[in-house]
Amino acid sequence: MSKNKVLIFDTTLRDGEQCPGASMNLREKLAVARQLSRLKVDVIEAGFPVISEGDFTAVQTISKQIKNAQIAGLARCVNKDIDAAGAAVKPAGKRGRIHVFLATSKIHREHKLGKAQDQILKLAVDGVKRACKYVKDVEFSPEDGSRTEPDFLVEICRAVVKAGATTVNIPDTVGWAVPEQYGALIAHLHDNVSEFQTGKAIISVHCHNDLGLAVANSLAAVQAGARQVECTVNGIGERAGNAALEEIVMALQTRKDVFRGFSCGINSKEIVKASKLVARMSGLPVQRSKAIVGENAFAHSSGIHQDGILKKRETYEIMDPRKVGWGKTELPLTKHSGRAAVAARLKHLGFKLSPSDIAALFDHFKDIGDKKKFVYDEDLTALVEDILTMVPETWTLNYLNVSTGNQTVPTATVRLLKTNGGKSESEQDAGIGDGPVDAALKAIDRITHTTGKLMDYALRSVSQGKDALGEVSMKVDFGNGKLVAGRGASTDIIEASARAYLNAVNRHLDTGGAQTKKTKRGKP
Repeated sequence: MSKNKVLIFDTTLRDGEQCPGASMNLREKLAVARQLSRLKVDVIEAGFPVISEGDFTAVQTISKQIKNAQIAGLARCVNKDIDAAGAAVKPAGKRGRIHVFLATSKIHREHKLGKAQDQILKLAVDGVKRACKYVKDVEFSPEDGSRTEPDFLVEICRAVVKAGATTVNIPDTVGWAVPEQYGALIAHLHDNVSEFQTGKAIISVHCHNDLGLAVANSLAAVQAGARQVECTVNGIGERAGNAALEEIVMALQTRKDVFRGFSCGINSKEIVKASKLVARMSGLPVQRSKAIVGENAFAHSSGIHQDGILKKRETYEIMDPRKVGWGKTELPLTKHSGRAAVAARLKHLGFKLSPSDIAALFDHFKDIGDKKKFVYDEDLTALVEDILTMVPETWTLNYLNVSTGNQTVPTATVRLLKTNGGKSESEQDAGIGDGPVDAALKAIDRITHTTGKLMDYALRSVSQGKDALGEVSMKVDFGNGKLVAGRGASTDIIEASARAYLNAVNRHLDTGGAQTKKTKRGKP
C-alpha cells in the first residue's frame, strides 16, 4: 500500500444504522453493501454480530457476497462477542476483519467499567489475541480515545500492536475534539509508537459530529499521520452523526494543494447514487443544503453566480458535479417499454434483482406508466427500493377512498388483505381524522389492531413534473419507545402515506410486535 494512501472504512451499516429509526433489513443492507462495493470503499463494517441474529446474518451474508472490500464485524473485548464476529466474517476469508473495542478514558474507566489502567490493558491485549485466532486483520479501538490520557493511549497502542492488531482506531466517540488538539494527539501517537512509523500498523480515526467538526477532525488526523478514516454515507449515525464519507473523499480530491500526495481509491462518480440509496434505505432524507450530495449543492439562484458559471464554471464551483455522480437523467421509459428495456435500465443503474423481483417491479412499473407519461430513472429507483424495503406482508393495501374538504370531516375507507396460511382475507373499516392522511392511518390502526404514533413524516417528489411520483418516509412509535421506519411511493400522496404506514406496521409485526431486543451497543 502506498505510504500516503488513505483507506476509507465505511460504517454506514453499523454506526450509521444506530441512528433511531434507521434500522435496515437484510435486503436493504445487501443493497447498500453492493453500492459501497461499487463505490470501492476499502472496508465495510457490516454490523455487530453478537447483538442479534439479524446482525449476525447480515455480516455473514455480506462476507459471502461482497468480494472487493474487507468485511469487518464489531466486537467488545468479550469472548462471546469476538467468537460471534469470527464466525460471521469467516466466509470473507482473508478479507475478514474483527474490530474489537474497549473504553479507555478516565471517565469511562471510573464510571462505566470500574477498572484500573492495568486491567484495561490486559482486557485489550486478551481481546486482540483472541481475535487473531480467527483473522489476521484485527483492529482495536480505545473507545473515547480523544478524552484518554495521551501517555496511556501510547501504552495501549503499543500493547495491542504487539498483541497482533494491524490497525488502531482513535475514536472521538462523543465529538469532543477540535482539529488542532485532535491532530496533535494523532501526531503524538505516530511519533511514539514505532510500528506506526514503519507501517507495521496504521492509525485510524472515527469522529462524531456533535460539534460539527467530524470531517475537520478527520482531515487534521490524516495530516498528522492517520491512514484510515472511518465514516458513513451522508454522515448518518448516532446523535449528530459521523464524518461524512463524501466530504472526506472530495476534500482529499479537491484540495490536493493542502493534502499533497494523499490519495484514496474511491470511485467518486458513485457518490450521489450511494447517498440516495442510503437515504431511502435508512429513511433519513438528505438536507437540501448538504455538501456534495444535497440537491442545492450545485444550484445557483443568484444572477451574479449564474452569469459567472456560464462564463467559467470554476468561478462559483470548486468541483465538477459530474465527478460525484450528478448529471442528466437518461431518456425516460414509458408505459409501452417492455420488460427487457426495464431490466436493461435496472442493470445500467446498478441494481441486481432476482427474476421474481423484476417481475414484481414490472407490474408496479406498468401501474405507474398508466398514471404518468414518463417513468424516469428516479421513479424506477423508487420502485426498486419499494421492492428492497418489503418485509413479510401480513397486511397489504387493497382499496383506499378518502373524502375531505374545508367544509367536511376528513374520512377514509380502507380495505386491507390479510395473509394467513397462504390465504388472503379482506377486512374493511373507516376512520376520521384531522386530515385525509390522519383518517387513513386511523382506519389502518382499526383494522390491524395496532396503535402507532407518527413521530416523523417526510414527503418528497421523486422525479420531475406535475405527475411526479411522491415518496413518503415516516417513523412510527408503536408504544415500545422504538422508532419503526416505513416508506411508500405513489403518484397519490394519500396512497403513498398509507403504503408507508402499512410498511411500518408490517415491520412492527414481523418482529413479533416489537423491535428485536438488542444488547446495548458500544460506540467507538
